[in-house]
Amino acid sequence: MSGLSNSRIAWFNGEFMPEGQVMIPFRDRSWKYGDGAFDMTRTFEGKPFRLKEHIDRFYNSLRYLRIDPGVSPREMVSLSDEVVARNEHLRQSVGDWWVGQRVSRGVDAVGDEGWTHTGPNVVIEVLPLPLKKRAKYYRDGADVMLTALRRTSPSMLSPRAKMHNYLNMIVAEMPVKAADPDAWAILLDENGNLAEGMGSNIFLVRDGGLLTPRQKYVLPGVSRQMTIDLAAKLGVPCKEQDLDLFDAETADEMFLTSTSMCIMPVRSFNGGKVADGKIPGPVTAQLIAAYSKEVGCDFVQQYLDRLE
Repeated sequence: MSGLSNSRIAWFNGEFMPEGQVMIPFRDRSWKYGDGAFDMTRTFEGKPFRLKEHIDRFYNSLRYLRIDPGVSPREMVSLSDEVVARNEHLRQSVGDWWVGQRVSRGVDAVGDEGWTHTGPNVVIEVLPLPLKKRAKYYRDGADVMLTALRRTSPSMLSPRAKMHNYLNMIVAEMPVKAADPDAWAILLDENGNLAEGMGSNIFLVRDGGLLTPRQKYVLPGVSRQMTIDLAAKLGVPCKEQDLDLFDAETADEMFLTSTSMCIMPVRSFNGGKVADGKIPGPVTAQLIAAYSKEVGCDFVQQYLDRLE
């Protein structure tokens, strides 16, 4: 590959280009209404994590929204790999990437603007993981707080689709961030049970087993599923069920999962110390070790190496 530059390369509507040249029309429906879908995976030492699973989930979101991106899932995987490869020379300085695929429904055209493209706008991108910003959570554990605003009900709009409109979770976490900018917000579902945070799933540990909210009320995270799979391999029981505040307050351990965080231990819930007190707890530590082995990267050390 020749002509390497310091500008990250993205793929936009059929072309590779510097990401600063990606221009979405102001009448695009995703800009106007949040009418689009996206997905994000991450790399470990430059290799995308479960990319096919992320793309499969992405296309389920697109099917739910009835958007045809004009690119097949196989092509989306191949193009995503190519975007990662074209940015490899920049990765060393940042550690690893988020790898994102975004599709909007396209432009609402009046008819006289002269748009050359009014169909779905498709972007594939990379951006640096926030390793330095989040490093302290792997040393100290995260503080989790509940929000007053409930997660959107499945009877209104399914949380299982990863859509551009995140306002439900953005507005919900505002009071939490106002009280503690470093805290992680978790929303309750319509029935008052634990749901999820913005881009994160929650797990409780009780009596040596895992508990996590039912898939109906959350985005089924790929890292969430990997954690469930690893628990099965390790002989750690795992149940998906409704979890109320009593379950959270009496948990032995608690952790969050997401593509970028993998498994992040939690030290407090709503201001109260998580019962076990050790960061990470024994079951969480076992899962972290198995996760690191599976992906071939000590992700905890990757974060800790960037502690200030």
